[in-house]
Formats: sequence, structure tokens, C-alpha cells
Amino acid sequence: MSSRDEAQAAADEYRRLIEEAALAPEALPSDAFFGDAAEREVDAGNTAASHARPGINELQDERAAQDQADRAPLPIGVLLSGSGTNLQALIDAIDAGELNAEIKLVVASRPSAYGLKRAEAAGIQTLTLSKETYADPIQADEVIAHELLAAGCEYVIMAGYMRMVHAPLLVTFPDRVINIHPALLPSFQGAHGIQDAFDRGVKVTGVTVHIANAVYDMGPIIAQRALVVEEGWDVDTLEEHIHAIEHVLYPEVVQMLADGRVHVRENLTVEVR
Repeated sequence: MSSRDEAQAAADEYRRLIEEAALAPEALPSDAFFGDAAEREVDAGNTAASHARPGINELQDERAAQDQADRAPLPIGVLLSGSGTNLQALIDAIDAGELNAEIKLVVASRPSAYGLKRAEAAGIQTLTLSKETYADPIQADEVIAHELLAAGCEYVIMAGYMRMVHAPLLVTFPDRVINIHPALLPSFQGAHGIQDAFDRGVKVTGVTVHIANAVYDMGPIIAQRALVVEEGWDVDTLEEHIHAIEHVLYPEVVQMLADGRVHVRENLTVEVR
């Protein structure tokens, strides 16, 4: 099976589970996409993922139908693991009036993540769920999904989040978990996109913003921006240029969501209206 077929099959299964959850939420397995945890039912009384939620197209249509002046800030949660430079880019864009969004909650997978300090400096609520406190990633995502909903988040923005997301988040926020990747997907997937592209000697690389789904780095692509790699650059120089693009592109994409412009087609491509 090709990667494209695998992604399509996973997405079909994902949507089937969402439809089933709307009818019988207690039957939704929390490890629907990843087999690294023992199969079990989601606790319908305690877990946000047990309730089917509106998909991205429905929410985007609602925002698009509103007059621009009447649109409330887009309520988002941010997941991070490290320095939080993409979080800072979002904060700065909001403060500059360039991004109509409100960061309701920042979740970190590491208590040492500097992004927590950035959030606290901006007066944003924070939550830390480390592997030491939540070794089971399914349980961690159940807690995260619950807290994001409780904070009023409609979209989840992954900003250097170094843990995979699982069914509790994907089903609670269907097609509304957004990720940024430092390469032009589907090339150079995984955690080392910049280094892998550099080692391959590519002449053009870039940044991708996509919807996270059940297949790692294979979700529908919202936006990409290319970067020509100049002769003489080392990997650190390449990384600096990639991050500079990220800090511009990510706020732009979140603003697209705030404007109701992002729609997912049946063939798993994205239309930006």
C-alpha cells in the first residue's frame, strides 16, 4: 500500500470512528490509530474524546458567514515541547493586531520547556503533562483534550510538540489539530526534517503547515512556503532560514482559520478560499 493509500485508509477509518462516536461514544477505542496501548474504551463520563465534535468545514463555514468586524478571536490551544519560538510568533502577531486569535491554553510535554515561560509572560494559562507524570500517551491525550475543551479551544496548534497525537485529540478536534513541519511534505517526514534535507543536498526545501491525522506527517496540506538553499550554507544557517519562514507562515495560516477560509475536500486536499 502506498503512503497516499495508507493516508486515505486511515482518514476513512478516522471519519468512521467520529460518526460512530456520535451514536455510541462509549464504544470509541482510545487507541484507535496507534497500537502502543492496551485496547480499552474511552470513559464517556470523564473523557472529552467521547463526544463527537464539529469538523473543520462546519466551523469554517460559520466564521466565513460572519462579517469580519463581528468575528470573535479564534480560540486556540498550543502544544509545545521546547523553546516555543512559534508560540512567540503567534503571540507577537496577536499583539500586533495581525492575527485575530486568542491563545486559551498552552500545553507542554516537558516541564523545562522555555515555551512555558513565554506563555506565562503573556498571561496565558499553562499545563504540563510529561512522560514522567503520564507515561501512557493515550491517557495524556485524554487529559489534554479535556483541558483544551474546558478552556474553550476550537483549534489545536502544534508548535514544536515532540509527542504523537492520538485518538482522544484527533476525534475531539476532527481535522482541527494543526501542525507545522520544517520541510516540504511529503518529503523529509519525521523529527529531523531540516537535517535530513541538508544531508540529502536539496536545492529547495521549505515549510509545511498541515492538518494532523492518523498518519504521521501525512495530513492534508494547508500551506507551504519554499526556500532556495544557497551554496555555502551549513545546517545551522538553513535552520535559521527555516525558522524565519515558520514564524511568518504559521500566523498567516491561523489567520486563514480565523477568517473561515480553510476547507478539507473529500480527497484529503485543502481548499483555501
